[in-house]
Amino acid sequence: MGLMRKQMLMRQKASFEQSLKGRQSYLSRKGIKSLEAEKDTIVKKLQADIRAVNKRLRAIADNDKRTEETARIKVERAALPKEQEIGKSEKSKKAHEEGKGKKVKPETIKKKAEEKREEPAGQVKTGD
Repeated sequence: MGLMRKQMLMRQKASFEQSLKGRQSYLSRKGIKSLEAEKDTIVKKLQADIRAVNKRLRAIADNDKRTEETARIKVERAALPKEQEIGKSEKSKKAHEEGKGKKVKPETIKKKAEEKREEPAGQVKTGD
């Protein structure tokens, strides 16, 4: 969500707040008390719109914060000395070598494949 989206939401919020103030002043001129004004459907709608815009703006701010954090982490990782990176690769190589099991010889694989091979349907297997 870019800067244009944020600006649009800010304009919407200002518009909703302006409309809310206008509606509240209208109701007060009519002689309606503030408690009754809070129950007005138009006031409720405008307040809900303002809450929705605030929620969207918080989501944009959280996304921006997350983006800045990942950029900062990337810069820190790029600034690490090469020695630390080499140390990590050696550890991974050792772990990889230790994790290796028995190697199966290619000859045994071929024998197992021949044993599993089935004869086509309708033909009798001959005892070789």
